[in-house]
Amino acid sequence: MNENTIKASVEALIFASGEPLETDRICEILGVTAEEVVAAVAELNNGYEKSDGALRIIKLNDSYQFVTQSRHAQEIRKMLEIQRNTPLSPAAFEVLAVVAYNQPVTRAFIEQVRGVDCSGVVSSLVEKGLIEERGRLELPGRPLIYGTTDSFLRCFGIESLDDLPELPKKATEEQEQLTGEDDNQVELDEIISKPKS
Repeated sequence: MNENTIKASVEALIFASGEPLETDRICEILGVTAEEVVAAVAELNNGYEKSDGALRIIKLNDSYQFVTQSRHAQEIRKMLEIQRNTPLSPAAFEVLAVVAYNQPVTRAFIEQVRGVDCSGVVSSLVEKGLIEERGRLELPGRPLIYGTTDSFLRCFGIESLDDLPELPKKATEEQEQLTGEDDNQVELDEIISKPKS
């Protein structure tokens, strides 16, 4: 396949997918390398920018997805008759930050960090698709564990969790102290790091 054919094929696959499409899957379908996919996406985005197009392709972890430029949000909202979403509350931002920087976490851990009940906020963030259940912990009561979603990455305009800004040193130290005192989180870390037999 020549470069133009690869570029057109990559564009077609990402468009047809609708959901984030993994690089490995594109490579498997087209029989090309990851480097060729990256180059094709870069060329496509350059073309959209040069023509002042409404679309662009974003990277989410190791997947690609089509999105519209934010400048068209108002027209799209009108077309779909979508009501403006209620902005996230300060409490929701705090819970989201705890999950993003410490995931996967239990609700008990979130509540220990914040010092208040977070069940309502956690449920709201799950409904908004910003965090999701990642299974249950093998502890009494089998508490749910949570992590962020691809929608979280899209909403905050980042490719992966590695792009999150660093926490201030004081906040990091306080969080480490809390983490060290939380038996559930310590056990969770041990379970996750334990090699599967």
